[in-house]
Amino acid sequence: MNNKNIPLDERIILALDVSEPDAAKEWVRKTEGKIKFYKVGLQLFLAGWFDVVDWIIDRGHKVMVDLKFFDIPETVRLAMMQLQDRGVSFATVHGNDPIIRASLAARSGNDSALKILAVTVLTSFGEEDMRAMGLTGSIEDLVYFRAKRALELGCDGVVSSGLEAARLRQGLGDKLLIVTPGIRPGANVDDGSDDQTRIMTARKAIANGADYVVVGRPITRAADPLSVIAGLQEEIGAALQVL
Repeated sequence: MNNKNIPLDERIILALDVSEPDAAKEWVRKTEGKIKFYKVGLQLFLAGWFDVVDWIIDRGHKVMVDLKFFDIPETVRLAMMQLQDRGVSFATVHGNDPIIRASLAARSGNDSALKILAVTVLTSFGEEDMRAMGLTGSIEDLVYFRAKRALELGCDGVVSSGLEAARLRQGLGDKLLIVTPGIRPGANVDDGSDDQTRIMTARKAIANGADYVVVGRPITRAADPLSVIAGLQEEIGAALQVL
């Protein structure tokens, strides 16, 4: 499998899940010697708007704007237009057909390098949630179906748990970008205290076919964040050596 020649310092996307732009900037300054990719989610985006996104990009880093667009198609198209030509690397949308089509329409005829990622199933979503919704298949089947449709429609990639990454990679090939949240250091994967149910280590996620891993609290709540980053990069490097 081609690992796309992604630099090791871009494999980890640090989730800046903080309420103040100044706090986000402090985390960037603290970690930018180790990593070069950051996620701006709904909380931080509402607090800092495009200023914080532009600030990160101006420092030479990549940004994933994780707003998970989900609205009527025309609203999504117009919202996605706001992200064009700003230097944003990834943007997320919910993975149903009209939303994906609208997002891609915003990019039509545009020279933007922005890549659109479809969110398949949130990592906080478990099998019991599927049963409660009256769905009879497995999460893995649902993720695969949505990822396959996203790729067919022209989406660049998906956000998916590492638990489903192996099937996606094997079934859909190397073209699809797979970005995997729910990453935990090995010692913390099964401690029962997490609000995300479909979690795994960085090494296993990359070995399963993920291209990038999104990590937040295991780094930002650590006593030694840089040591955690180094450990995660060691895991990722070891997985890449055997691919």
